Amino acid sequence: LVEIKTKPTTLSVEDFLSTILDSQKRSDSIILVDLIQKLTNEQPKMWGASMIGFGEARYKSPATGREVDWFKIGFSPRKANLSIHLVGSTNKHEESLQKLGKHKASVGCLYINKLDDIDLKVLEDIIKASFD
Repeated sequence: LVEIKTKPTTLSVEDFLSTILDSQKRSDSIILVDLIQKLTNEQPKMWGASMIGFGEARYKSPATGREVDWFKIGFSPRKANLSIHLVGSTNKHEESLQKLGKHKASVGCLYINKLDDIDLKVLEDIIKASFD
């Protein structure tokens, strides 16, 4: 098992959310926390200083074989966008991503500027499919 820098902390999710200066981003983050909590039945937890994670799992890298403990799904309200970290690859959500609305995707992340840019129902489906 490899020690990683980003770990669960005892920091308060609510306190963290209250520090987000951009009101749109703060409001979207609160909606995301509620949404992900409802879909996963997991309590939100701070991971490091700026990531909110739900659930916990041990992942094994297919490339290196190294194992890490990480959240099952999470997000971070970054300056540029909301960064949603999914389980596995975004490739398996290709059909849903075409209906999602304005976003960018990398291997395991979705980047959304604001929730108004996307179809929230499609995001719910992606989160559910990713978490299950």
